[in-house]
Amino acid sequence: MYAAIGTLIVATSLIQLANGFFGTLISLRVATEDFGSTLTGLVLSSYFAGFTLGAMRCGRIIERVGHIRAYAAFAGLVAAATAAMPLWVGPIAWLILRAVVGFGCAGLFITTESWLNAKASPDQRGRVFAVYMVGTFAALAAGQLLIAKADVGSARPFNGIVALFALALVMVSTTRADPPKIAAGATLPMRQLVRAAPIAVAGCLLSGMMSGTFYSLLPAWAQGEGIDRWTIALFMFAAVAGGLAFQVPVGWWSDSTDRRRVLATLGLGFAVAAVALVLLPHTMPIVLALAAFLGGFLSTLYPVCVAHAHDSMPADRVVAVSGKLILVSGIGSVIGPLLGTWIMAGFGINGVLYFLAVTAAVLTMLAWSRSARVAPPPREARSFDIVTPQASPLAHALREPAEPALDPAGP
Repeated sequence: MYAAIGTLIVATSLIQLANGFFGTLISLRVATEDFGSTLTGLVLSSYFAGFTLGAMRCGRIIERVGHIRAYAAFAGLVAAATAAMPLWVGPIAWLILRAVVGFGCAGLFITTESWLNAKASPDQRGRVFAVYMVGTFAALAAGQLLIAKADVGSARPFNGIVALFALALVMVSTTRADPPKIAAGATLPMRQLVRAAPIAVAGCLLSGMMSGTFYSLLPAWAQGEGIDRWTIALFMFAAVAGGLAFQVPVGWWSDSTDRRRVLATLGLGFAVAAVALVLLPHTMPIVLALAAFLGGFLSTLYPVCVAHAHDSMPADRVVAVSGKLILVSGIGSVIGPLLGTWIMAGFGINGVLYFLAVTAAVLTMLAWSRSARVAPPPREARSFDIVTPQASPLAHALREPAEPALDPAGP
C-alpha cells in the first residue's frame, strides 16, 4: 500500500512541477507574441475551461477504462498537446491545445485523488492527503523557479515539460493497483445551493476569477514592469509558498468563527496587498513579501467557501456541493483572464492589479454584508480542509463511505 501511495504522490508532484513551470512559461510567452488582447485572454483562459470540463466529465472515463489506463490516456493527451505547441504557434492552435492540457490535467488529478482514497485506510487518510497536498504545493512552487533560466522563445521548455509528464506516466503505468469503485452522489440544483449558501457560490466565482487572473497574468505584469526573470520566478514561488503557509492558520480561524467574516477579511487583505504591489517600490524584499501575502490570501478563499457551503447543506449533498462549486470556480477562472487582458490593454499594465483589488473588495463587501444580516449556519462535525478546485467530486465521493461515524457537512 505504502509503495503505491508513494508512487502516486511522487508522480503527481512531478505533474505539479511541470504545471507550475508551464503556467508561468505560457504567461511570459504570450506576452511576447502578437496575439492581441482578446486572443491572449482566450489562450490563457482556455486551460481553465478545459480543466473545468475535465473535472465534470473525466469520472466516466475512469469508470469505463480503469485508473491505470485512464491515467495513461490523460498523461499522453497532455504530453501530445504540449509537444505540439512549439510546432504550431498561433492563438487558435494554442487556445485548443491549452484546453486539451487543462482537460488532461483534470483527469490526472481526479485519477490520483480517487486512487489515493481507495489505497489509504480510513485512519490514515487524513495523513495521506496532508502529505499529498504538501507535496503538490511544494512541487508547484519549485516549478516557478525553473522559469529563471528558461529560454522562453524556444521549444526547449516545452520539451522539458513533456519529459516530466512522461516520467510521471512511466511511474504510474508500472505500478499495480486495485481499481476503486466509484460511488454515485446525490444531485443538487444550482438554485438550491445559491439559496442555501449564496456567499459560498459568489466567493467561488470571484476567487476563481482572481486565481485565473493572478496565475495567468501576474508573470506578464512583472515582465512588463521590467522585473528580471529570476525575480519573477521568486515572485511566483513566494506566492505558492504563501498559499501553503496560510492554509492551517486560516483553517483554524475559520473553524472558530463566522466563515463569511473570514472571507471578508481575506478579500480585504488581498485587495490591500494588490494595491500595495502597484504603489510600493519594486525592491526584492517588498515584492516577495507581497507575493507571499497575495498567494496566501488567494489560496484560502476557495477552501473557506467550500467549508461554508457544506455548513449550509445536508450531509448527503456533500459530493454534489463539491461538484457545483468546482464548476462555479472554473467559470470564474475562465472569465478572469479574459477580463484581465482586456483591462490591461485598455488601462495599462497595472490595470490587472487594480482589477484584482476591485474583485477582492467586492467579495469583502458581499461577505461582510451577508454576515451582518443573516446568522451563520450551525457547525457540523467536519472542519476546514486544505482543498483546491482540483479536488474532484469523484474524490469526495470515495471519501464519504469510509467515514460513516462523521457527519460530512464540510469539505
